[in-house]
Amino acid sequence: MTISAQDPVPVAHAGPVVAAGAADRDETSATDLLLPLVVVGAAGVLAAYGYVRRSRRARTRTTPGVVSVRPPVPTGGDFERQARTALVVADDSVRTSREELSFAEARFGATAVEPFVRALRAAETELAAAFAIRRRYEQGVPEDEVARRQALVGVVGRCAEAGRRLDAETPAFDRLRALAEGVGEALEVAEGRFRELTARTGGAAVTLGGLGGRFAASTVEPVTGYLEQAKDRLVFATGHLNACRQTADAGDLERAARHLRAAEGAIAQADVLVTGVERLAAGVREAAGLVPAALTGAESAIAAARGGGPADVPAGELRARIARADGALAAVRRELTGGGPYDPLDALRHIARAVEPLGGGRTGVVSAAALLVARGAVDAADDFVGTHRGAVGAEARTRLAEAARLLAGRGPGLALADQLAREARDLAERDVRAHGTPYAGETTTGLSGAVLGGILLAEDPDAGPPAGFGGPETRGRFRA
Repeated sequence: MTISAQDPVPVAHAGPVVAAGAADRDETSATDLLLPLVVVGAAGVLAAYGYVRRSRRARTRTTPGVVSVRPPVPTGGDFERQARTALVVADDSVRTSREELSFAEARFGATAVEPFVRALRAAETELAAAFAIRRRYEQGVPEDEVARRQALVGVVGRCAEAGRRLDAETPAFDRLRALAEGVGEALEVAEGRFRELTARTGGAAVTLGGLGGRFAASTVEPVTGYLEQAKDRLVFATGHLNACRQTADAGDLERAARHLRAAEGAIAQADVLVTGVERLAAGVREAAGLVPAALTGAESAIAAARGGGPADVPAGELRARIARADGALAAVRRELTGGGPYDPLDALRHIARAVEPLGGGRTGVVSAAALLVARGAVDAADDFVGTHRGAVGAEARTRLAEAARLLAGRGPGLALADQLAREARDLAERDVRAHGTPYAGETTTGLSGAVLGGILLAEDPDAGPPAGFGGPETRGRFRA
């Protein structure tokens, strides 16, 4: 399955707010010692990848040719593809591990899962570093071609370390869950969460309907189709919960565990989709209440700028910025007083962006408005990527990771965080459109949404095994 004409969607073979958690000091030291070895190994993988790819092409072509016994040096395109693939696989591994870990914590408690939480945070830290390297690479840093290739090898190395952290804990995690010995209590946890979500989905539909009558259509665009997708995931979960109970009763515990994992993945994504609708509704209500105060705060910032703006801004440029800010605020006021529906979050976005070039809005109500807008954009993009990760590529994920980093800083980068999150969402939607709908003919079991969401690793004709806690070597272990 492909996400675009260039990049294959990777699948893991048994052996991605991407917010970076802080690993403990001992783990960080071990990473520092191990990373050079990982990078060297990653470079070897890149070379072998290029060699195997070219050798296979040479063996299968119809015209005569000679295969060199010396592996060719990987091209820049080889490094690019490997880095993109590594980012997608590592990000998927982190996301899936986080989802399954939530079910384990619900059953066994926070203390029992603490070692796995630490492993996940360490993996998140490595993945965040990989995304940061990739983001600088996209911006042209470093400039030297050799150094740029080394940066890509560093991306692969960081992703490999993230996967290793998770893979190392998978055996202990499986012993804790003990699904192969019996799925009874775990099934009860999943069914309880399923029932809760079913009720919440109906309530979210009512809430969303209420927004549509009061606010502009653009207000609810970020969650358009979410409730339908949530219901689709719940349909998929229903089938696998029933199959889990039936196979467990028949004594086939390994199959029961596979059905349970598939159901848990679908339930987790339905939760993300329903929560996204609930969160947007709460954000819109908060934004609507904040708009008048934000306008007043922005007017104060403009007045302060007239008395003397940033020292490094020439007087003529400052006057132009003030004029643009006045125009933006006037447009927001006209929208508010026009009597028609409006988008409160978009109004706050325009207010915050109007005063940012004046050096104002970094504290007080305008800062709160900028934070609300940026947080909403990052959350919306993260929800979309997570529930469509079977199709979303590295570019969207990289923008999202940078947006999440800027949001965590809560400083002058909030406007950029909002912009990057919106770009990430646009890129992710483009990837999904290019990918198309897998299993388009199936309409009753939710299989298509499960594959698109990465709940099932689509490596077999019947969609493949469910993904589980672990890195690239272990997250696909629930296969027949």
